[in-house]
Amino acid sequence: MFSRSLLARNLPKNPKINLTQRAFLGSSSASKEPHAWIGPKLKRLFVAGGVAGTVGGFAYYLSQDRDRIVDAFGEAEHVPYLALHPERGGAKGLPISQYYIDDNTQHENKKERLVILGSGWGAISVVKNLDKDKYNVTVVSDNNYFLFTPLLPSATVGTLELRSLIEPVRKITARIKAHFVEGRATDIDIDNKLVEVQGCNGAENFYVPYDKLVVAVGATSMTHGVEGIDNTVRLKTIQDAIRIRHLVTENVEKACLPTTSPEERKRLLSFVICGGGPTGVEFAAEMSDWINEDLVKWFPKLVREDISIHIIQSRDHILNTFDSKISEYAEKRFDREHVNVITNARVARIENKEVVYKLKTGDPKSEPVTQKLPYGLCLWSTGIAMTPFAQHLTEKLPAQAHKRVLTTDGYLHLRGSEDNSIYALGDCATIENPNLMEHIMDFFEEADSDKDGSLQLNEFLTICNAMKERFPLTEEHLVNLEHKFRKYDSDHSGSLDVNEMKAMLKDVDSKLTNLPATAQVASQQGQYLAKYLNHLYGKPDEVSTKQTVGPFKYNHLGTLAYLGNTAVGDFKWGYQMIGGLWALYLWRSVYWSEQVSMRTRMNLSLDWTRCAIWGRDISTV
Repeated sequence: MFSRSLLARNLPKNPKINLTQRAFLGSSSASKEPHAWIGPKLKRLFVAGGVAGTVGGFAYYLSQDRDRIVDAFGEAEHVPYLALHPERGGAKGLPISQYYIDDNTQHENKKERLVILGSGWGAISVVKNLDKDKYNVTVVSDNNYFLFTPLLPSATVGTLELRSLIEPVRKITARIKAHFVEGRATDIDIDNKLVEVQGCNGAENFYVPYDKLVVAVGATSMTHGVEGIDNTVRLKTIQDAIRIRHLVTENVEKACLPTTSPEERKRLLSFVICGGGPTGVEFAAEMSDWINEDLVKWFPKLVREDISIHIIQSRDHILNTFDSKISEYAEKRFDREHVNVITNARVARIENKEVVYKLKTGDPKSEPVTQKLPYGLCLWSTGIAMTPFAQHLTEKLPAQAHKRVLTTDGYLHLRGSEDNSIYALGDCATIENPNLMEHIMDFFEEADSDKDGSLQLNEFLTICNAMKERFPLTEEHLVNLEHKFRKYDSDHSGSLDVNEMKAMLKDVDSKLTNLPATAQVASQQGQYLAKYLNHLYGKPDEVSTKQTVGPFKYNHLGTLAYLGNTAVGDFKWGYQMIGGLWALYLWRSVYWSEQVSMRTRMNLSLDWTRCAIWGRDISTV
């Protein structure tokens, strides 16, 4: 070390010698005059090494993904001819997308074509649980992202950013190498098994062929025939959340202008929600949080005094699907937060700047009183209705005529589809409620083994098990069967005759209800259908699959609702969650765990942290 430092100190002070040369000259193996040839040689070595490393890295990059070779060198021969020049056919003579530009002719896919319409909870649940090597899957949706709808109210006031609620469909479908088509399904040619799709940005309509079709197109808002619905906003899509956020901030900023009259200011700052379900209640809670935590800090005090939130509910309680204790707690909390809850009121019409509703009085003989409520923003959040595509299906299938929603059997087959090639799930469909009275004689005669016109206890158990297997929705109502047997044995003969069985089945029929249109139902249906299709693959008929998988059974885990820095819940085990800080974190934990990717989980965590430290973004963007 001493000799190196000494040699370096005795080097000639040549400004042209760089640091690399000086370091090299400091070594004991250097010649007396190396600087004339060492510098250029090192440069050539560095350049050669850099080029070799770059080429090697690029070669490794290409070796990891064959698709990138196609992209890099433009091997157009790998794209099927029919993908670029589709043949025409079907009832309307439209182009038929037999192949796509990401297909490879060297590895033609001979698997069954499974087409999934929609990118909501039901559709994405099917995709996430489907075996990747069994079907040639195509997802058709007018949105190229999955939207986490339960947290949509939080995006309307900036509690969560919109990007935290969406996940690109192509990332989700990549696992099963599915094709994605951005477009809206408009019609169906059942005879030729073709779905008509309207491409995005006004592209020409085309057909997507299918062997099996999954209809998960969701639903639209029900208008109930109310005049002036166009004056309202909805909260079902990401575009709705963007529009609401703009309107909220624009109205508040306009209310601060010196040219705004006091009457106009109060109208601009009046937010009316039509519907007291979870969506309407959660939007009201988010608005209340925004007012009490952010608006009071950055806007004039007069604005806070004039702002108001109103919920118009047609029934006697908000959150009527929850237990009455939870509904009462929500109403009391809103009363403390100065959110005006108007119950037993039905909206008559919605004018340009006023909501006209009829309020029931305490006297049942008196007529409802007509009231008017000015608004700057009116949210319509009540009921669901069929989409245009679902309506087209009802017209194509006589078995679906005069229905408010598509109906399926217990295996999610669409009623009226003769070959069982069409399935439906989610908000657009429901499992058809059986009319047990229509089938009583079939069940009775089958169970009455001794043909004496009455059912003993063992025969009664047989008939109940047969009903539960054929009609899964009856399972929760056919419990404690021995108690039921004694209850409906009115003559205490130790057996049930036909009339006594009719009395029991009539009571069961009256208790049967449709499954709720919730994300939880759609997600479970998607998991079930994926399992069903996985078992069905390669089988000539569905008999064995039905026996193995069984009909769909909904497992209700519970219902949650956000109420402003707290939450409420009604769970399947009879346990209720009513308020408290821990309820807020449980609510967040449940929705955090239900995300479809780690990216959205991290975004949610960052958004909640940002909101707690710096508050919500109050800018109009």
